[in-house]
Amino acid sequence: MCISPVQSTTEMCLTQSPNRLMFKHVSLSALHQRAVDEALQSKNGHLDLFLRFLLGLSVKSHQILLQRLMKQTSRSDSNEETVEYIKKKIRTINSPEKSINLFHCLNELGDRSLVEEIQQYLKSGRIKEVKLSSSQWSAVVFVLLTSEDKLDEFNINDFVGRDNKTEQLKVLQKLLPVIKESRSVQLSYCDLTDEGFAALTSALRSNPEHLRELNLSGNKIGESVNLLSDVLQNPHCKLEILRLRDCGVTDEGCVALTSALRSNPEHLRELDLSGNKIGKSVNLLSDVLQNPHCKLEKLWLSYCDLTDEGFAALTSALRSNPEHLRKLSLSGNKIGKSVNLLSDVLQNPHCKLEKLWLRDCGVTDEGFVALTSALRSNPEHLRELSLSGNKIGKSVNLLSDVLQNPHCKLEKLRLSNCDLTDEGFAALTSALRSNPEHLRELDLYGNKIGHSGMKLLSDLKDDPHYKLETLHYSENASDL
Repeated sequence: MCISPVQSTTEMCLTQSPNRLMFKHVSLSALHQRAVDEALQSKNGHLDLFLRFLLGLSVKSHQILLQRLMKQTSRSDSNEETVEYIKKKIRTINSPEKSINLFHCLNELGDRSLVEEIQQYLKSGRIKEVKLSSSQWSAVVFVLLTSEDKLDEFNINDFVGRDNKTEQLKVLQKLLPVIKESRSVQLSYCDLTDEGFAALTSALRSNPEHLRELNLSGNKIGESVNLLSDVLQNPHCKLEILRLRDCGVTDEGCVALTSALRSNPEHLRELDLSGNKIGKSVNLLSDVLQNPHCKLEKLWLSYCDLTDEGFAALTSALRSNPEHLRKLSLSGNKIGKSVNLLSDVLQNPHCKLEKLWLRDCGVTDEGFVALTSALRSNPEHLRELSLSGNKIGKSVNLLSDVLQNPHCKLEKLRLSNCDLTDEGFAALTSALRSNPEHLRELDLYGNKIGHSGMKLLSDLKDDPHYKLETLHYSENASDL
């Protein structure tokens, strides 16, 4: 049973006599140490504030208050003994919350030696270079949580080297109280174990309202993503950016993830699931996207093994709710002729897509006809287009019809390894010459454009409206 504040301080110092209360001759440091022990044994932390209050009374400016209560004044070294005792406890306890309270106690006693040491490490950026003790890591937590600077981003690479995966996991466990208070948590490619992921999601679940961005890319969390789903479906969760690239998410994990997003869809603005073989399960994501409360702006589904069925469900969802999406990546999915389903989305007058990546999608001539037709009917929003790795050859002249449209404001165009012909290349440069003021970057790497083709591009430099800054045409990027 926990001892109450009155029991833990008064009973050990006072004896009852018939006429008056008599104080035992107890040193102040012994009183402090007993109070520290009682607070540490408390499971719910109800003695923490009392302990800090008690220690605050023992500083020199408050001694007069104690002298009225205690017959024997404290020894001059009592606070030093208490400080050393608290530091010893910090080194031996495993509870981050109790360590933080003990640092508050040191602060009450005017001792900031550990804190000031850590502040120097943080300011100099040397914290990754030194091997910190357990008490020093507790000091890091205290400094970060009590700093006047707003805690916006936690990045594991700020505290330990990217290549030291074993140490990263240990540090993650020690800094969970900081993660709970962070708006952005960056934990990409740090080899999270199931145990580490469970601890992380537990911390996020206990305090979900702060988090706005979570990056777990490159960690093989697989089916354990359902632990994250418990966080996402919390009505207090207002996560806006979620990156799960290359996380080994399975169909089962995708079910749990999309179920959570479906129950709480209105906050998410950016979702990256690239590199997860979710295949047909993408139709579950479609249920989220077509929700009228869904306001997703950026969606990455590169190299997800999308099937024709899944792609049809995806484009149907986007078609029913097109006004929010600004960036879409479908690179590495063999959608081929099915790209015409995407065209139905793009030509929707409510569609305001700005960036579209279709690298290595097996786009056919038929699909390319549908795609360029859609872009031609709604050209004013698109700023970046990647068609690299699609063998569109002569059909590139259809794209030229888009580029020369005076409403087209495309800034980046990637056409590497597209098997461009001389005829297609001539049509492309002609379009750029008629509407040159917007394009900033052009990637033609891997196409045999020859001397005549380079001459056509060089002629663009004579145009007073010429704005092209970077041209990729060989193994290296070259500034024109």
